[in-house]
Amino acid sequence: MEHKIHQGRNVKRFREMLGIKQEALAFDLGEDWSQKKVSLLEQKEIIEDPLLKRISEVLKIPVEAFQNFDEEQAVNIISNTFDNGSFLNTGHIPTFNVNPIEEIKKLHEEKMELYERMLKEKDEMMARLERLIERK
Repeated sequence: MEHKIHQGRNVKRFREMLGIKQEALAFDLGEDWSQKKVSLLEQKEIIEDPLLKRISEVLKIPVEAFQNFDEEQAVNIISNTFDNGSFLNTGHIPTFNVNPIEEIKKLHEEKMELYERMLKEKDEMMARLERLIERK
């Protein structure tokens, strides 16, 4: 049994992922569009190519995404990629080779370097201001 791709549902999915409301999409599609018309569009299994191209331009998503995205296949790929919850922390406690004292020292050194740069810039600014005053 061949599973058909529902292009209207894909338009809805991508629109929602982008956080775009139906009203906003209708506005971007043109004057003859309304929220109701977008709602009806999202129920269509097949969308005409010129319209799909226009939606693609508005949402900045390739036409192929609407034509080829299959949620079932995506779920299968994800479930087959992560074997037995291997992506979860299943009892394994990671070890971090971080010495907090060294990190504090490093932060302190960075802060001191920043202060030194700021003092140098202040001295340069004062010298420029003194030269400007002397000219007048």
